[in-house]
Amino acid sequence: MSDPIKEFEEMYFKTLYEFYEKDPEAKVRTGDLAEALRVTPASTTEMVQRLAQKGYLEYVPYKGSSLTEKGLKHGRRMKRRHYLAGVLLDHLPFQGNNHSTACRLEHAIDDDLEVALAIYLGLGKSDYRQIYGKILDSEIEERVNQISHGLRTLGEMKVGETSKIEIISASNSNKELMANLGLAIGNNITKISDNSYSSKDLEININSELQSNIIING
Repeated sequence: MSDPIKEFEEMYFKTLYEFYEKDPEAKVRTGDLAEALRVTPASTTEMVQRLAQKGYLEYVPYKGSSLTEKGLKHGRRMKRRHYLAGVLLDHLPFQGNNHSTACRLEHAIDDDLEVALAIYLGLGKSDYRQIYGKILDSEIEERVNQISHGLRTLGEMKVGETSKIEIISASNSNKELMANLGLAIGNNITKISDNSYSSKDLEININSELQSNIIING
């Protein structure tokens, strides 16, 4: 059984992948990598040697290092999770530093949470591959497509149609208000007209912005 990848190793994967994006053929000099990571050259040398022994890097003394296919997979993964964390923060009333906070959050995202966030943030739609491009993992994409199949926004319903609420993307106060109106995950909802809906025997007027934050299945 292989050792679990540690957070500081993930930082090396992501940073080396960013160098790879600029020039896929170039080896990254240890000094440049150390500067990008804001660590000492000595600790960087030690780390790249360790990662090379595990098969994640190709390391040539005095020339630099580059990611192997095994390392590239982890580099792409960290880039995706950093992006997801940044998009999540954009959806929140967050006033801190987006980039530095996303750098911390990315390490807490595993495969299951990556799939859930991709669907919750709307990246499981047709533009998912376009957003991720070459860093998209085929297994993650397959899971996103399987789970998100049949999901659509409330506004996409046709008049007279009834569906089940699967996701509500709103603030806690708005979620509580919507729950009081019968708009809760798992409840059925029927479209009466463009902005008029019925749930739990209540007729509710829902504007287009809120409609885009309510995801239904079926």
